[in-house]
Amino acid sequence: MCDYSLLGVPNRLAREGEDLVVHEFRTGTRGLTSGTSVTNSDTQRRYEGFGIVKRLLGNLEPERVAVCIPPGARLLLSDITEDVQKSFSVAASEEVTFTQLTATANAHRDAVRFTNGREILLQRLNKGQRVRVLELSLVEEPVQSDWKAAEVFRY
Repeated sequence: MCDYSLLGVPNRLAREGEDLVVHEFRTGTRGLTSGTSVTNSDTQRRYEGFGIVKRLLGNLEPERVAVCIPPGARLLLSDITEDVQKSFSVAASEEVTFTQLTATANAHRDAVRFTNGREILLQRLNKGQRVRVLELSLVEEPVQSDWKAAEVFRY
């Protein structure tokens, strides 16, 4: 749902139809956050004249909320870079399935699977890349009848 390093970050479950963006959190991990929860520019402007205060206190902006996606959710991934398009044989915008690649502790696991079966970790996506939540529920694949399964195994 949310990569292991985002567990200490405020988080919530995604909503269908929601627009998200890839964001790099204070943990250094890339994850998803609401596309409408932009950084608080009013707070930033208020402290512009206080450069030394900002340096002493660090980031004065409120922390962004990580949006968690359940495995199997369908997403629309936009702004796919040309190098990823070429490497993964995909278009600039693709429907993907959210997945987790491993259960290993302390390893990045959140990824998306393209319709061609290729997978990419969220860590490899660009900051600011847009994602729309199409469907959160896991879509079950139809069960093949025995004769079709037998036919597939014969070849």
